[in-house]
Amino acid sequence: MVTRRAVLKAAGTSGLAIAAGLPTTATATAAVPDADVLVLVEKSAHAVGFFDAGSGQRLATVALPQFPHELVVDSRGEYAYVGHYGVRMSSDTGEGGAAIFVLDLARRELVRTISTAPFNRVHGIRIDARDRLYALSEEKAVLLGFDAPRTDTAPTRAVHTGGIKTHLFSLSRDGERAYVTGLLSHTVSLVRPYDAATPPVVASPGQLPESSCLSQDEKVLFVGARKTPAVVALDARTLAVRKVYEVDGDPLRVYPYGEDRLLVTDIVRKTVTALSTDLRPLWSVQCTGIPSGVALHPAKPLAYVSELGTNQVSVLDLTTRRITSSFPTGLDPDSAAVLTPRR
Repeated sequence: MVTRRAVLKAAGTSGLAIAAGLPTTATATAAVPDADVLVLVEKSAHAVGFFDAGSGQRLATVALPQFPHELVVDSRGEYAYVGHYGVRMSSDTGEGGAAIFVLDLARRELVRTISTAPFNRVHGIRIDARDRLYALSEEKAVLLGFDAPRTDTAPTRAVHTGGIKTHLFSLSRDGERAYVTGLLSHTVSLVRPYDAATPPVVASPGQLPESSCLSQDEKVLFVGARKTPAVVALDARTLAVRKVYEVDGDPLRVYPYGEDRLLVTDIVRKTVTALSTDLRPLWSVQCTGIPSGVALHPAKPLAYVSELGTNQVSVLDLTTRRITSSFPTGLDPDSAAVLTPRR
């Protein structure tokens, strides 16, 4: 187990500052060659942290304006895009942010900011197989598109989503279908980013639907309805409900895992649970903190679990179904991605 004390000692004073939630742009240590790197949004530290994914050692920190939230990385692992939500929680009032931050992952620097004004409270963010970027304005309930995000200075397209307080979305690999959840409308909407003339298909999967994901064949959409509470399987074309798996907690996030499994984070029970895609429970792991997000390793059976309250990331071995290590982060670790060395 990588302890908090050991990692703080290795990271030095910069690591101590971040663990305390203090902003810094200092690089903690030089990049580790041939090592997996975890890129992590630390939303209440107002930063993105870079960590050696094996040891938990902090490598660098990029300071950002207040309350960045979701993060996505392009297919070549060269750039990360971070939405500027601008408030801590979805229940918080305020105009929030109206921008997307572009990070150069090799230089570990903020290199550009794309304005999304007047589309504010930018939260959900995704990228398709052609590296076209999509970002969701919660306040305006509009899905924005960026055909060339490396150079775009503003959105190149937008489509209404048919929901209210739209927070997150899933995306087909070709970018032709997006599935947007509305926290206040209690809906999920199928929208066509490249055909704004087609009205959204809207369904009600349960109370407070927040996260979702598509099955490997993209025929089924899985939605976490937090206040029902349940994980709901819907037909990805019609949004007809196929099956409902009721839980006794709060299914905050749902992730695809392999070809036929899901990972569900429950913030009441403090668990990460594996389900089959026909919604049968397989196993569950208890966390110390509140599991807010999961980043899956692209080549190894590992999941990096961001935990609120304890401000740490725990490494979950998906083969042994055990948490094998943990390391400290800045305040409110959230969305993350794993970068692997280029060969």
